[in-house]
Amino acid sequence: MDLVAHLAQVQGFTAIALGLIIGFGALGACIGIGIMGSKFLEAAARQPELVPLLQGRMFLLAGLIDAAFLIGVALAMFFAFANPLLGVLHG
Repeated sequence: MDLVAHLAQVQGFTAIALGLIIGFGALGACIGIGIMGSKFLEAAARQPELVPLLQGRMFLLAGLIDAAFLIGVALAMFFAFANPLLGVLHG
C-alpha cells in the first residue's frame, strides 16, 4: 500500500475510535448519574433530614463523573485534530 492509503486507513480507524470513546463515555456517564440520582432519591425518602448532606455529595460525584467523561472527550479531540499516529507514517 502506498502512503496515501496508509494515511486514510489510520484516519478511518481513528474516527471509529473517536466515536467509541465519546459514545461509551457518554453512555457510562449517563448510566452512572442515573443510578446515583435514583439512590439519592431513595436515601432522601428514607431520611429527609440528611438531604442537605447527601445533596452536596451527590453534586460532587456528578461533577467527578462528568469530569471523567470530558477527559475522554478531550483525549478524543486531541486524536481528531493532532493525531500523533500520522506522524509515524511520514518519518
